[in-house]
Amino acid sequence: MMILLAVFVMNAPAGFAQEYSLRDLYAEAVKNSEKIKYAEENLYIAQMGRMKAWAVLLPKVTAFGSYNRYSEAIFTVSGAVLQPNEGGNWGVRADESFSLSIRELDALKISGQLVTKSEFDLENTKSDFILSVATAYYDTLKTKKALEIAAANVERLTQYRFFVEKRLKVGEVTRTALLRADGELSGAQSDYLRATNAFQLARAALVRVTGIEENFRLKEEALDFSGVDPFDRLRQTAFQMRPDLKSYNMQIQVAERQVKYARGAFWPYVGFYAIYNGADQNPAAANLVRESMLAGVALTFPFFEGGLRVAELKEAKSKERQSRLAFDDLKKNVEIELRGAWLDLETQKGTLKFLEDQLVFAHDNYNAVLRQYQNGLATSLDVMDANTLLLTSERNTVEALYGYQLAHLRVRKASGTLLQFIQEGY
Repeated sequence: MMILLAVFVMNAPAGFAQEYSLRDLYAEAVKNSEKIKYAEENLYIAQMGRMKAWAVLLPKVTAFGSYNRYSEAIFTVSGAVLQPNEGGNWGVRADESFSLSIRELDALKISGQLVTKSEFDLENTKSDFILSVATAYYDTLKTKKALEIAAANVERLTQYRFFVEKRLKVGEVTRTALLRADGELSGAQSDYLRATNAFQLARAALVRVTGIEENFRLKEEALDFSGVDPFDRLRQTAFQMRPDLKSYNMQIQVAERQVKYARGAFWPYVGFYAIYNGADQNPAAANLVRESMLAGVALTFPFFEGGLRVAELKEAKSKERQSRLAFDDLKKNVEIELRGAWLDLETQKGTLKFLEDQLVFAHDNYNAVLRQYQNGLATSLDVMDANTLLLTSERNTVEALYGYQLAHLRVRKASGTLLQFIQEGY
């Protein structure tokens, strides 16, 4: 009865609900995640920065015009116009200015590098998010199994209490044995209640992370965890594939280019301009120039700015050193993270095999001890010990099973291949 109730609790909210695998959950989560959208906005901002850098290289074209209305026309004695009744002028002006060091091209290259860096940051955010989704996914499956185990434990202890009560009626055991059975059953029912609430909380957490509907079912599938590379190969893969390392490496290149950009401020600036001007007035003066065009070039050399350019160059060099230090630090941390994930995977893999064997033994032991108790060949303490061993084995096996699968994904994350693993369908 308790097992049927557990099945009802697990399936009642999802009677006709959509079924999701881990890959399905990630696909849905990407659509709804604020973190992913935030990273996508950073990429968009970087792309707009590249457009702004392009705009600097293009000439600026400005149209202008004005109209003036005077109180009265004023003429000289000879009749020449000193002030017309009305007049106006209009035209178009084109300007282009750049440094002789061509630092504007450096700014354009920096903007392109920042776009690439933002793409790596977005990829890293997605990789981190996959692990968050996987953790919530396996937590839900784990709490579901824990609820099934708690329900099965209640069923076993209910059956055991029935046997104790029968033996008590015929005088084969004392009332103490029945009280012990009642106490163990009450504890199992309490565990079942906690497991139920934990399962509901895990489902709510999964809904929060992925943004899916509250009524859902999970599809448990066996992922292909075979062929894990040796640690040395994984380390080389991580150094080549990790998007955060790529992002930090790109930051070094940006910092190097910024040093060059800051050094370019010491060069002169040259500017070109071309102007078309039109004018008219009423009455028109004899010397009125109705149309004119001109072009020119200007050279500007800021030789003193209070040490501003020197400070900017030193600041750029310092940021370059910071970028290299940050990259070296992250590279060391990546190796430690990968080693920890790889060792955890090996531990979980070995532990799971032993716990599965222990679970088989615990099942057989409990069934044997229970039959012995029914025939008066075992004590209540023997049954409780056998049930405790079985319950512990079931819980530990579930922990190890999902811990092993999550550990494999952590190795994928640490080696920089998790996003590819999920997107390619395992």
